[in-house]
Amino acid sequence: MAVAPRQHGGTAGGDAGVGTLVRRNAVVGRGAGGAGARAGRSREAAGRAGRSRGGPGRAGKGREKRSGTGRTGPCLCGAASPGPAGSAMAETIIIRVQSPEGVKRITATKRETVATFLKKVAKEFGFRNNGFSVYTNRNRTGEITAAQNKSLNLLKIKHGDMLFLYPSSPPGSSSETMDTSVSQNSRPGGAPQVVEDEIDQYLIKQDGKIYRNRDQQLCRHGPLGKCVHCVPLEPFDEDYLNHLEPPVKHMSFHAYIRKLTGGADKGKFVALENISCKIKSGCEGHPPWPEGICTKCQPSAITLNRQKYRHVDNIMFENHTIADRFLDFWRKTGNQHLGYLYGRYTEHKDIPLGIRAEVAAIYEPPQIGTQNSLEILEDPKAEVVDEIAAKLGLRKVGWIFTDLVSEDTRKGTVRYSRNKDTYFLSAEECITAGNFQNQQPNICRLSPDGHFGSKFVTVVATGGPDNQVHFEGYQVSNQCMALVRDECLLPCRDAPELGYAKESSSEQYVPDVFYKDKDKFGNEITQLARPLPVEYLIIDITTTFPKDPVYTFSISQNPFPIENRDVLGETQDFHSLATYLSQNTSSIFLDIISDFHLLLFLVTNEVMPLRDSISLLLEAVRTKNEELAQTWKKSEQWATIEQLCSTVGVPLPGLQEYGAMGGSSHAVAAAMWPCQHCTFMNQPGTDHCEMCSLPRS
Repeated sequence: MAVAPRQHGGTAGGDAGVGTLVRRNAVVGRGAGGAGARAGRSREAAGRAGRSRGGPGRAGKGREKRSGTGRTGPCLCGAASPGPAGSAMAETIIIRVQSPEGVKRITATKRETVATFLKKVAKEFGFRNNGFSVYTNRNRTGEITAAQNKSLNLLKIKHGDMLFLYPSSPPGSSSETMDTSVSQNSRPGGAPQVVEDEIDQYLIKQDGKIYRNRDQQLCRHGPLGKCVHCVPLEPFDEDYLNHLEPPVKHMSFHAYIRKLTGGADKGKFVALENISCKIKSGCEGHPPWPEGICTKCQPSAITLNRQKYRHVDNIMFENHTIADRFLDFWRKTGNQHLGYLYGRYTEHKDIPLGIRAEVAAIYEPPQIGTQNSLEILEDPKAEVVDEIAAKLGLRKVGWIFTDLVSEDTRKGTVRYSRNKDTYFLSAEECITAGNFQNQQPNICRLSPDGHFGSKFVTVVATGGPDNQVHFEGYQVSNQCMALVRDECLLPCRDAPELGYAKESSSEQYVPDVFYKDKDKFGNEITQLARPLPVEYLIIDITTTFPKDPVYTFSISQNPFPIENRDVLGETQDFHSLATYLSQNTSSIFLDIISDFHLLLFLVTNEVMPLRDSISLLLEAVRTKNEELAQTWKKSEQWATIEQLCSTVGVPLPGLQEYGAMGGSSHAVAAAMWPCQHCTFMNQPGTDHCEMCSLPRS
């Protein structure tokens, strides 16, 4: 019979003999006997600890030295047999499974069947079906299949063994694919294979170091030597950036990457993880929110910090005409206006490994603007505009809006309203910018998600200190993007310079958001972001115009009207196209047709859309190839466009040369007549429109 641990007194000293059996009659003496009692109690505590871990446990050592006789023998208290818990622990084993995505540990039992074990493997690695094979050897021998119908013990799979998993999905099969969300999250510090932007691929290959000339006063070495005064600096050197004119507060994103990957490990374990403010899914230890939450699925609290880097270091408009035509809407109406910036990303050489956003055109979407507000409407042509811009070698790089209030119409001055005493961007504008940046993520190879941050910029046309129109560029930080993406940030109604972090509710859990501030004594304190100064979310970017203007598209004294300006009486139709072609005196067809808004009209008009037949012309504009433009001019599509233009009563020079039919285009135009109500082209000899049945006059 096993003896309870509390009866074990160890060796009591003297002639006590076996301590556990004579505990009641033993007399604990001083000196050596007391030491024996203390040793026995320590063995008793060790025995209790062993039993609490589920094992059989032994009270002290298995063999103890008896006091007085010098004989040794087994401790009677160690004869306790293992209980049911110990048997269960003995059968539980952990098997390691190695796959191309990493190594995972699967908990199983010796008596578990192979089919049950393979289901656990499929669930752990995220396979929807059995699109994988498991082998006992790395060279794909000793396959383990569910058809064997054996236990793991019979297959001689022991605790701690390593098995090898290989995906076996055939090419073109979509049913045996791995869950990408699970595989990417389990990727140890790696990232999926992504294709970064051209500017990113270019900057990765650059040296990036800041080379300095030999200092005539401080350098004491020869012309081939280097010292601390002339050795090249790293692109992330903060002291160098702070001494530039003007000082640079944010290093470039690629300089930040060089800083992360510049150690001895060369960035082997670097992973740029995106912030998440949502509860992690798949936690089965408790009911879902709001009934339960744990530390595994709970998102971490966010402390807002100044971002040390920026994804874009400069914004440059190719010429002043782009900005002037955009500002014309405010000059004529007094209402605020908005547009999307289309351009390209190039190298900004003023900052090490910097990126510049060059703006070549501004597209104005449907919107409702007043003197104090802007509302963006749904744009059915957004996809087509992006497609045409891509064929022209452009992409959407940002957005621009006006915040202008006239101060003196005689002097042409505007009010200086955005400054350090008010705000630079309001909370609502920060939320809108964060939403745009989330829609245009920056592809990054170092992120497990394949993207990190954004290159999308924000430009504000507002009054400057000299009461003239200034263009200010901004981005919001990655922390702001995460708060906006997970719907955790709200604007304040009565204070545009303050945001507000939402509070948790039964529908949504919101992590705590903090920011650091200084009290009236100069001590740094941490405050809850309710409310939140939006300065913690903003990154400023310099906005410039070049000394030597660049023209991706031609500039005309009578340009083609801009889209969605019907409130000004400027409409895009064939009458405006005919007027534009008749007033343009250039003999080079490429210069006439190289207008961003004109090309969009040719593709999106409802009468004669050229979306499927304009690729050659777009290639000619992109490469500035006059021969390709002349080739497209001789096509039937352009002849039809000219014929439609001639019906509005505006004569076009040289129209007879490119008649679509065999005869003269003027004769055809004189025969057909357009309806004034629905613009339908009617056959000659009719007095009523065949489409709307309204009279001709």
